[in-house]
Amino acid sequence: MGFMDKLLGESGGSRQTEDYVELTAEDIEAPAVESDTQVHIAKIGDKQDVIEIKDAVYDGDIVIADITRHTTQDRTMEHIIDELDQVRREVGGDIVQKDDDQLIIPPGGVSISRERLGQ
Repeated sequence: MGFMDKLLGESGGSRQTEDYVELTAEDIEAPAVESDTQVHIAKIGDKQDVIEIKDAVYDGDIVIADITRHTTQDRTMEHIIDELDQVRREVGGDIVQKDDDQLIIPPGGVSISRERLGQ
C-alpha cells in the first residue's frame, strides 16, 4: 500500500461524509512546546477590539484580525488601520490587509511577504 493509498484509502478517494470526523478546537490538544511568540485570531467589530490587538503586538505576538464587518472605505476602519499602523511603526513590525477580510499584524523581526506562494 503506497502513501496515497494510505491517505485516500485503497478505493482511491471514494470516501463519504460519514467517513470523516469533525474536529473543534477542544478536540485538538495544545502543543507541549513553550514558545515566545503566539498567533492570535481576533475579530474587529468596533474600536474597542483594537486594544487587545495592540497589547498582543506590543507583547511580541502575531495577530490575524477579521475585518469582515467593515469595508475598507469605512471611516471607522480607516481610523482602526491608522492606530494599528502606529503600533507597527512603534514595534518595527509589519501590517498587511489580506483581501477585504483580514489584517495581519506581526511584531518587529517578522515581515510579511507581499507575494502569494505558488504564483
